[in-house]
Amino acid sequence: MNKGNYEGADRTGRPRADTVSTNGQFAEGSNGKSSHAILLIDDRAEVASAMEIAFRMAGHRLTVASGPEEAFSLLARTRFDAIVLDLNFTPGRTDGREGLACLERIMADDPAACVVVLTAHGGMRIAVAAMQAGARDFAVKPWKNADLIAKVEAAIARESVVEPVATPSPDTAPAALLGDSAPIERVRALIRRVGPTSAGVAITGPSGAGRTLTALSLHRASQHAATAPLRIDLREDGALAALDGARGTAILRHPDRLDEPTQDRLARALSEAVRPIAIVESIAALTPGLHRRIATIELAVPGLSERQDDIPILARHFLREAAERFGRPLPRLDEAAEAALRAAEWPDEVRGLALAMERATLLADGAIVDAAMLFSGTAAASPPKPDVGRDYDLERSQKAMIAAALAEHHHNVSHTAKALGLSRGALYRRMERYGL
Repeated sequence: MNKGNYEGADRTGRPRADTVSTNGQFAEGSNGKSSHAILLIDDRAEVASAMEIAFRMAGHRLTVASGPEEAFSLLARTRFDAIVLDLNFTPGRTDGREGLACLERIMADDPAACVVVLTAHGGMRIAVAAMQAGARDFAVKPWKNADLIAKVEAAIARESVVEPVATPSPDTAPAALLGDSAPIERVRALIRRVGPTSAGVAITGPSGAGRTLTALSLHRASQHAATAPLRIDLREDGALAALDGARGTAILRHPDRLDEPTQDRLARALSEAVRPIAIVESIAALTPGLHRRIATIELAVPGLSERQDDIPILARHFLREAAERFGRPLPRLDEAAEAALRAAEWPDEVRGLALAMERATLLADGAIVDAAMLFSGTAAASPPKPDVGRDYDLERSQKAMIAAALAEHHHNVSHTAKALGLSRGALYRRMERYGL
């Protein structure tokens, strides 16, 4: 690659350094245009490297995700002005279905998202499908970087075809529910359906499962997304006074713990200008008047035991988040660690999983997080262990337990067998059965 071919390179052929303002954001480029944060979703390292240089020289900041999972993790933590999306991620795939599924999820989470898709020459049918799904423009491979950058800048400047309910406040952190399981997709679908309405929603489910994040996702989908929600913990003294003259979204914690007279006062204090989203243990404890006002819809957030296939996705997200926060290299979960995470019990739900991943990031000696370091010294989870009173799926749970125990004891069969309460012969037979 000839670095000097890039417009904006200095006389040595190297791209000029970015100009950063005092608030840490990219300042206007030398061409006087605004600088933008761009997310590229593409699994090809060589494309990402070339685009990073080209966008940087144009005064923009490019962040790269190698696939949809990493992209959704980034979108849950960061706001981007535009997303450049390749439509194929698996080698040999050319039908664009992977990219279109990713686009559908992006647009469902944020109808105002500015997406420019990349499609192969002759892929006009796929490009049309992407535009119908909400993409603002497309570029055909092979493209010229200058043309692609111009398309992205024009797409950002152009209004979305599908108007958002309200533009989220730039001061509000992104709110996205991660995972591909059917239970969490049902939650996302219900948010898309009732979020834009003024209906009161009561959010139930285990503590730590993501009830607050679900409430923020509902707010983001609402007519009031442009302003920060009012958050009220009703256990605090004088909490009802915060509703005087309130407008917009009010996220109410623990209204079900109030006595009946106070619940009735709360119902009267909620004016029509307030959209209530309540976080409760059970709607059965609500008085009829308050139930009608804040629980038109009950949204039950599933616990991790109902969405075990999402656990590795969430774990990798928390590893990325922790590595970024603590300035550590991003570690990777090995196969035994993923199996152990799925099989473990998480009494503190997603909150406990996040804590375990923060700890693993800090303690990881190298690039790999193994099963041994996941549970030692933390009460965030209970490691998988045999339980004769439990109906284990031997093809899944027992294999996961054995794999985790082997990893924890560095594949010492004697120590592993003792930890599992098995004889060496029994352990060998199970290892052979499960391909371990």
